[in-house]
Amino acid sequence: MRKPIVFTSEHEMPPMAVSLADMGHNRTGGWRYLRPIYSEKLAPCKSACPVGNDIPRILSLVSEGHYEDAWRLFRETSPLPGVCGRVCYHPCESFCNRKNFDEALSIASIERFVADACFGLEDRISERPRRSEKIAIVGSGPAGLTCAYFLAKDGYAVTVFEAASQPGGMLRLGIPSYRLPREVLDREIELIARWGVEFRTNIRVGQEIDIEKLWEQHDAVFIATGAHRGRALNIPGEEFALQGLEFLKAVNLSPNPSPTRRGEGSQGVRLGKKVLVIGGGNTAMDCARTALRLGAQPIVVYRRTREEMPAITEEIEEAEHEGVQFEFLAAPVAIHKLNDKLEVQCIRMKLGEPDKSGRRRPVPIPGSDFILRADSVLKAVGEEPDLSFISESLETSEGIVMDRSHELLERAGVFIGGDAQTGPSTVAQAMRSGKETAQAIMRFLRGERTPKPKKLEEALRVNFAYFAHMPRVPTPQLPVSERIANFAETKRALSPEQARAEATRCFSCGVCNNCDNCWVFCPDVAITRMNGTYEVNYDFCKGCGVCVEECPRSVISLVEEEL
Repeated sequence: MRKPIVFTSEHEMPPMAVSLADMGHNRTGGWRYLRPIYSEKLAPCKSACPVGNDIPRILSLVSEGHYEDAWRLFRETSPLPGVCGRVCYHPCESFCNRKNFDEALSIASIERFVADACFGLEDRISERPRRSEKIAIVGSGPAGLTCAYFLAKDGYAVTVFEAASQPGGMLRLGIPSYRLPREVLDREIELIARWGVEFRTNIRVGQEIDIEKLWEQHDAVFIATGAHRGRALNIPGEEFALQGLEFLKAVNLSPNPSPTRRGEGSQGVRLGKKVLVIGGGNTAMDCARTALRLGAQPIVVYRRTREEMPAITEEIEEAEHEGVQFEFLAAPVAIHKLNDKLEVQCIRMKLGEPDKSGRRRPVPIPGSDFILRADSVLKAVGEEPDLSFISESLETSEGIVMDRSHELLERAGVFIGGDAQTGPSTVAQAMRSGKETAQAIMRFLRGERTPKPKKLEEALRVNFAYFAHMPRVPTPQLPVSERIANFAETKRALSPEQARAEATRCFSCGVCNNCDNCWVFCPDVAITRMNGTYEVNYDFCKGCGVCVEECPRSVISLVEEEL
């Protein structure tokens, strides 16, 4: 009889299943009707990222201190990590599996940290084909910049036409510097230019050059002019109100915006002491917080409740924290000017049935009129694209005529994307549109068809038993008293120690990190480690599913055997 094995301590025990006899004869694979397979899954955060950043691998690199590698991995999918780390609404965090355990990861803060830590690095511009085709991009906002970046990386000659004096579009004109410092934007535009992208500023298509001329001179044209035209209130006295976006442009174009006299910016943007901001979107929040920094007292007037506001929740919270006041369930019906003051006649609202946006429709309450007095009114009820520079049909000098519809335009090599196509959206969504348009232009020039999208299974299951609770690292911020005194960036970067600590909280959903759980727990010793990966010996695997249950990251799946 074989002598029994006796372990005197836990440390003497091998980290795997043990049999006291030879198991070579017991080929339990014949019992199996389910087969475990290793297949990397799509992490929910990566699936939710509009530009497809490989977030689990990036966080793994950051946790190990490999910041440059993380930055270069970001730039494989996004040319603007420094921008996105600051202004993205980070849907990745909303889908983070960790939020069901303690708190979602601070992915945006880590993206900003990586971009800042690698601020002086250059792209490794690899050898690439120099293609003869020329592409014109109209507009240098997030969609135009992203499209230019990916086309240039593939060897195409790209020229970006911008109506303003500097590239950046709404990133420069619409987003205040306390959210997006201009040196960050300038640096990432510079890196795009180094791929060979030419920027031609102070050129308004439709005035200095016709869209038809661009169409003739280039092999493809991408219209990414954004949504710059403010919507009207359609009430009497509207002419006394300023467009919120125009107000932001005036302040953002100032080299050093700061309060000089109460409610007056350094560029003579006169608001007075009390300012009403009509609207509940991101432009309204930017207007209110900018007015606050110019010394005014802003009040946001919104016709629904706080819960229905379309602005990013974080921006609403920041505005509240800084002291912006809100008047909910109220809508203006007329504006009257009395001497140098404005009287805004408003009416109370109640919420009715949901409208096409999915939010409950605001309904006026008869007889509930009231007056709000102010020195100025900023209307920020949304923006819309202005495509009036595109005629109903395009005609070349050779007499080729193309109808304005999007589908027919694309057949002729004219593409429309970003906010110019969808209306106001987010920076990340505009970047996604620019990236997809770059791919569509490449297929158009090469005569290729649109491929069918490949869908990966999402890694939704996490075995929480293998993780310890760790608090989310808070993003450092300036005190409110310092924030509202100037336009300095309100949020601060994580320290290297904080960034690494936060990155280690990542579950690495769907990505194997060689934890050995499958190898340790397999009761049939059917799993072996081979060069950093794992292999299943199906002669011995009986498909019990223990490896699947004990995999913390949903990397192993059970599939039915084909008979």
